[in-house]
Amino acid sequence: MNTKYDFDQIIDRSNTNSVKVDALERVFGSKDVIPLWVADMDFLSPPEITEGLKKRVEHGIFGYVEPGDGYFSSIINWLKNRHDWSVSKENITFIPGVVKGFAFAIDVFTNDSDKIIIQPPVYPPFKGTTEDLNREIVNNPLIFKDGQYSMDFDNLREVAKTGCKMLILCNPQNPSGRIWTKEELSELAEICFDNDIIVISDEIHSDLALPGNKHVPYATVSEKAAQNNITLMAPSKTFNIAGIVSSFAVVENEDIRKKYFDYLLARQLNEGTIFGYLAAQYAYEYGDEWLDQAIEYIQKNIDFVDDFLQNHIPQIKVIRPEASFLIWLDCRDLNLSQPELENFFIHKAKLGLNSGTMFGKEGEGFMRLNVGCSRITLEKALNNLKKAVVL
Repeated sequence: MNTKYDFDQIIDRSNTNSVKVDALERVFGSKDVIPLWVADMDFLSPPEITEGLKKRVEHGIFGYVEPGDGYFSSIINWLKNRHDWSVSKENITFIPGVVKGFAFAIDVFTNDSDKIIIQPPVYPPFKGTTEDLNREIVNNPLIFKDGQYSMDFDNLREVAKTGCKMLILCNPQNPSGRIWTKEELSELAEICFDNDIIVISDEIHSDLALPGNKHVPYATVSEKAAQNNITLMAPSKTFNIAGIVSSFAVVENEDIRKKYFDYLLARQLNEGTIFGYLAAQYAYEYGDEWLDQAIEYIQKNIDFVDDFLQNHIPQIKVIRPEASFLIWLDCRDLNLSQPELENFFIHKAKLGLNSGTMFGKEGEGFMRLNVGCSRITLEKALNNLKKAVVL
């Protein structure tokens, strides 16, 4: 088609019940900040999704629905073509959100007070949801060295022996954007399999591998990984359709699949909506070209931020992501406490970012920046930051 998509377009998202925009005063205490926090993008979703949904709306009848063969085949083809992962229809189920997906897994495979491993700094619901379900968090903090994160396998081997039942993996990693290698994931799989620890792999950012990088689905690295795993995915981050519930799980092990799927079935949690099914199908069938252009634009935004900070605010360093539209900023050279750092961004720079400590105490001195926005917005934000540092 060779369609040129316009990612420079600025869309007014106010008064649309957008968390990113309409919750600013509640979250930051001020509407007068540029919203660069919640992990959705300011880009229009692919027009193929919009037009497909419009056509279905025009039909005018919205009765009970089931996922059609096109829904499943679109997922199967996408995973094969994009990630070299061959999956079967019977291994796929709709879930009403990735966070809900691992909450369900916690319910199914663990009991009250059981130990669950997470690897901070990491997506806040890993800790929050686990604790809300009355399970014990066991931290295996990532190692930060030479501007990048790695897993601490030595410590993982030790904590794995303490009766842990589950590990929740962020793959690619949020907030750092790190893509785990096949070798790293294989080592993780060995440790968890040998200690009877099931791995729940959150791969919601998998489609957003940046140029020169390739996502590795956890379940593909070894037979031990495939047989001891639930993988959670969605087109939501990829195509900016988080408001349309469209997540799914892939489970290859028959026993794990039966327990998990039966849990969902008994509670009718495996039933999606007409628009969730269709949005996912249209995204995966027609979204390749849009996604390739979006990734190219995001990469240029990341490069722009990195160059700007190096040239004008060297106290703040970019942890170069390998995936997604989120940048982990190392602000420790500003020599501010975390409350002071948050105050600096909100009240001096007029920017709404995620505070690093949301992701665990290991995030102290860091902030997370969302660059899934127009270049004009990003330029304004960085100029605000430059002026604030000078002041």
